[in-house]
Amino acid sequence: METFATYLIYTHAILGSIAFIAGFIAIIATKGNSTHKKSGIVFYYSMLFSALLALVIAVLPKHENAFLFTIGLFSSYFIITGYRALRFKKPNPSLILDKIISVFMMLTGVVMICYPLLWTGKLNTVLAIFGTIGIIFATRDILLFKKPKQLRKHWLKLHIGKMLGGYIAAVTAFIVVNQFIPGIAGWLVPSIFGTAYMNYWFWKLRKKKTKLI
Repeated sequence: METFATYLIYTHAILGSIAFIAGFIAIIATKGNSTHKKSGIVFYYSMLFSALLALVIAVLPKHENAFLFTIGLFSSYFIITGYRALRFKKPNPSLILDKIISVFMMLTGVVMICYPLLWTGKLNTVLAIFGTIGIIFATRDILLFKKPKQLRKHWLKLHIGKMLGGYIAAVTAFIVVNQFIPGIAGWLVPSIFGTAYMNYWFWKLRKKKTKLI
């Protein structure tokens, strides 16, 4: 079992490293060109399998890790929904799977907040923060699914925001696990820079739409 866990950890780390590099290339590449698309696909699949492996590793005996599990869950949610957002630019896309994913994320967020309280009588700060964020994003998605025109209008914003969210989660995990930035700063720095870059792109999208009007 321990040898199996070791193989999973190494595979998870290798895939995570590939996703880290591919994601950075996708971010700096011109959006929509061949480099962006190819690196984005590499990022998506390497990040997805790395995140899924994290879920498995985090529940193995002697490797239980709530932090790793939540990061894996969030990375999976963000990149899957971010990738599926590309479909929203087409009229009348099927939203059944998207709704299921969002509802699952909402329920998972509730469990992440309530489970420690029921089991230990104490609030787990990490699980509570990620659980709350998950509920907020999933709720926003479900509300947007009820507005097909708005969904189609904002597909690019959803794609950029979700994919960057997945990348931020991955970078945060990399920094915290390896302790490159000590203390709470390791949690905050990736989010600060990632959110700033995200808002920069949202500003560019608004500016582009204003010019078209």
